[in-house]
Amino acid sequence: MLQLAKSEWKRLAIGTLFLAIGSGASLVYPQAIRSLLDDALGADATASAARIDRIALLMGVVLAVQAVATGIRYVLFTTAGERVVTKLRRDLYARLLEQEIAFFDERRTGELQSRLASDTTVLQNAVSVNISMALRNAATIAGGVAMLLYTSPLLAAIMLSVVPPIALGAVYWGRRLRRLARDAQDALAAASAVAEESLAGIRTVRSFVAEAAEAARYGVAIERAYALQATRIRVASAFMAAVSAAGFAVVTLVLWYGGHLVIDGAMSVGGLTSFLVYTLLVAVSLGALTDLYADLTKASGAAERVFELLDRTPAMAPKGGLAPREARGELRFESVRFAYPARPDAPVLEGMELVVAPGEIVALVGPSGAGKSTIASLVARLYDPSEGRVRLDGHDLRELDPEWLRRQVGTVAQEPILFSTSIADNIRYARPDASDAEVEAAARVANAHEFVSRFPEGYATSVGERGVQLSGGQKQRIAIARAVLKDPRILVLDEATSALDAESEHLVKEALDRLMKGRTTLVIAHRLSTVRDADRVLVIDGGKIVQAGDHAALMAQEGLYRRLVERQLTVAA
Repeated sequence: MLQLAKSEWKRLAIGTLFLAIGSGASLVYPQAIRSLLDDALGADATASAARIDRIALLMGVVLAVQAVATGIRYVLFTTAGERVVTKLRRDLYARLLEQEIAFFDERRTGELQSRLASDTTVLQNAVSVNISMALRNAATIAGGVAMLLYTSPLLAAIMLSVVPPIALGAVYWGRRLRRLARDAQDALAAASAVAEESLAGIRTVRSFVAEAAEAARYGVAIERAYALQATRIRVASAFMAAVSAAGFAVVTLVLWYGGHLVIDGAMSVGGLTSFLVYTLLVAVSLGALTDLYADLTKASGAAERVFELLDRTPAMAPKGGLAPREARGELRFESVRFAYPARPDAPVLEGMELVVAPGEIVALVGPSGAGKSTIASLVARLYDPSEGRVRLDGHDLRELDPEWLRRQVGTVAQEPILFSTSIADNIRYARPDASDAEVEAAARVANAHEFVSRFPEGYATSVGERGVQLSGGQKQRIAIARAVLKDPRILVLDEATSALDAESEHLVKEALDRLMKGRTTLVIAHRLSTVRDADRVLVIDGGKIVQAGDHAALMAQEGLYRRLVERQLTVAA
């Protein structure tokens, strides 16, 4: 965290200077009380009144200096803390986006959102207000102890006798609090993941009348987080109570022994009073530090999780490698074996051998789970093969710059993901520098311009979260327009028309036919209308190609393809 604060060192240094001024000013008050009791309240009423006036005037000046210093210190430290945490959130989000897809397969979105929101909020308090308060109280304690030693070394030694046991207790309790804080934050992240999952699938929840079940599921998760937080609070309160009791015991002892010193003439009333005020200042600051220590242990647990993500090196580098001038579009799978990292013992592809010529349209068909979508994921290098290699124009994909490669691959999925912004922005997502005319041209190719023009706001129309304000066919055509604007050399159509009605399918297929011209295309589909026009059909089963040929040739053979087509025709009838 100190490394993060380096960029704000000037602001923090100036803030520390004003912190020293403000803390130093607070140490003047007990000396004023001492001077008032021992010197000003003498026998000469006129001289006493004049001295009291001078003391009051001096204290007014000190008060003004302290107020200004405190205000400036607060602004500087808080602003620095906000800037540090803003940078932390930006860096954390950028680091998350760099992680390989397998990383997201193993972690829930709600958990990552909790890291980005809840944990960084805890750190925000730690590096801004809490650090400022800790330094102020630490400075007050240091200055107060120095003045205690100056006023009465004997009484100061009595008072400081409580410090070693408190320090040892802080070490022991701090470790326990840090573990509890981390566990509590983990439980809160798990609860956030449950909430995110339910809210993202609210239509499914509503259709199955599962609101009560989801509320109960979230309740169990949040109660676990509460139980851990309650344990943390009890441990922290026991520590704070022990520190408070020790502090007040020392004050009582100082008051008792100091009273005897005053009676014996070894100490003045003003000296004892100023000593007690310094003791109270130190005690209050020590108590505040104890509270802050509990908060900082909580922040330490949050910091562990945040920096665990910040320090994580992606298994697949997000950039770097060969970037050829252009791609012809030849794809080769050479003895490819693949299992998803989350399920390494369940291979999806087994010795896959495949060659796709530049500009060829190849349809992949087969039962669910056969490995069709996995092939598409490997082409875009969302994953690397467990064994073997995938090549583009003779280059192993692992040798190519991932950014360059993914610019060559365009995907239109069964359920395209649209962002909660305008139609134009969703199309322009493929190429942010595209002009309005280019966006409209892409929409025309995708058969989207007509329905977009009917909206009152046209291309500025918001699509809603995940595109919920558009129909399935409309979302699909926006996704196709996005792919048109990207102008990829390789196209992957993953069940792009399977969820559409006949009219929407006709419009989408017409747009896809335009998009596929001249591009190497992998079509993952079950519908006969999509498969029939392919140059070649590959039947995938059990992670292997079991049949290959055009539609007519495969229909003439006994095999899985004909059974799949006949089953589809029977269902349609």
